[in-house]
Amino acid sequence: MTPAPVLSAVEVQQRLAPLPGWTRQGDTITKTFRFATFPDGIACLARVADIAEAQQHHPDIDIRYTAVTFTLSTHDSGGITEKDFALAGEIESCVGNCGGKGV
Repeated sequence: MTPAPVLSAVEVQQRLAPLPGWTRQGDTITKTFRFATFPDGIACLARVADIAEAQQHHPDIDIRYTAVTFTLSTHDSGGITEKDFALAGEIESCVGNCGGKGV
């Protein structure tokens, strides 16, 4: 399969605009969410894992008690692609349904 094309810096900024709280960090986009309890965060993380598996696009995840950080990059493309923004949108929806809030 051909890797997805890497987006330009301008394209990344444009795609970040409708995703409040998501920021670019080098060749990744990232956002931290806070949950009421540790189990709430883990339960939501399991839902995100199902979405990521269905998309065959997996985030880097950092868990710090009630804070969960998702970091997205398309590794086989070597940067940020539309796949990252598609998954970011799905994460936003899922976290909202789980009661999580952006930090």
